[in-house]
Amino acid sequence: MFERHDEYSAAINARVTEVFAHLDDQTRLSAHMSKRSWKMGWGKMEVRLDAQGGKAVGSHIVLDGRIFGIHLYLDEVVTVREPPHRKRWRTVGEPRLLVIGQYSMGFDVADVETGARLRVLIDYDLPAHGLSKILGRLFGPMYAKWCTRQMARDAESAFADGGSPPVASAGTQHG
Repeated sequence: MFERHDEYSAAINARVTEVFAHLDDQTRLSAHMSKRSWKMGWGKMEVRLDAQGGKAVGSHIVLDGRIFGIHLYLDEVVTVREPPHRKRWRTVGEPRLLVIGQYSMGFDVADVETGARLRVLIDYDLPAHGLSKILGRLFGPMYAKWCTRQMARDAESAFADGGSPPVASAGTQHG
């Protein structure tokens, strides 16, 4: 269905249920996009959750913000949620992004002797029109790689000391 794929796996020093609960919070998953950084063009994205908080099939997650001064927007819907092992979401409508187009993203968490094995994945298309089409060919694969790795590394860091992860800042909810 999608033309491109990237994924990243990491060992997490925690129980599967803890890792799933941590990642089931979409504000945590999007934290790397909610902070200003050079990788985000000194911009950031605001996460808005519906009344279900991104924790039910059919729940919507909206990201809205500016990157390199350009307004970006996307609406995602949760398509699969199987606690404590699997979650998937995908864009709906036409996302307004710079280097990737429509996508489906998710994670799998499996038990291993040392804790949990996390796999973060993205299946995506490159943008089809305009400057984004050119930027997508140049930077889309790098962005997908950065995104999957950042989500997995954020989870690794949250459980690095073997304790519970810090509480994430709450996203805005809309109904």
